[in-house]
Amino acid sequence: MNTREKAAALLGLHTGPGFVLPNAWDGGSARLLEQAGFAAIATTSAGIAWSLGIPDGEALDLDTMLEHVARIVRVVQVPVTADLEAGYGATGADVGRTVDRAVDIGVVGANIEDAVDGRLFEVDDAAARVAAARAAAPRGTFVLNARTDTYFAGSSANPFDETVERAQAYVDAGADCIFVPGVSDAATIRSLAAAIPAPLNIVAGLANAIPAPDLYALGVTRVSLGGSLARAAYTQLDRAAHELAETGTLAFLDGAMSYAEMQRRFA
Repeated sequence: MNTREKAAALLGLHTGPGFVLPNAWDGGSARLLEQAGFAAIATTSAGIAWSLGIPDGEALDLDTMLEHVARIVRVVQVPVTADLEAGYGATGADVGRTVDRAVDIGVVGANIEDAVDGRLFEVDDAAARVAAARAAAPRGTFVLNARTDTYFAGSSANPFDETVERAQAYVDAGADCIFVPGVSDAATIRSLAAAIPAPLNIVAGLANAIPAPDLYALGVTRVSLGGSLARAAYTQLDRAAHELAETGTLAFLDGAMSYAEMQRRFA
């Protein structure tokens, strides 16, 4: 598929009954996810940052982040959507330039967050940032997923109403999908899906153990994993390291793929 076809394929997933969008952090994880049969892959800013030994949260500069995203794009054939955090800049123009650079490396979608350092942008400012991203990548060529952190950083006594208000503003500004992390209550998820005038993206993980089919039944279209797959992989590495350091045994290798199998997977 060329880039336009990949964008259309990713957008088309949002019109179906629901799909899981797993998050890769390097070329190897992306290849394995593609081989598992996923129709599209997202990146995780957290996983990429951790792979470089630093914390998540725009601690990584844009040039380095895009370098790692580009490596993922190059090694898979499926559409890739990037976690661009809050857009890497203080202004809407900065966000537009970030999206423009993402388009240049073959990314066909992105998340744009409405909070930095645990503080939400004012809704009009956040919507202007979404609009700048949309202007940099017109509809049909790029899937824009607007994330709102109202359940993490909102100051309202009613985060549901604040979420719906922001979602409407972001849709009006050009968002194709609305991402609401931090929600794990089934009734709230169902109400959000009914009230938000766009496909709803919910993150699954330790804080939200609702299986994907059940999320679809609640009205969720897009289920992403955030840094959960990276956390699971690093947890296994941590366990293996402690076993080796403390006992010298190799039980952690039980069930591990062989060298030959790894070579075959990445041939």
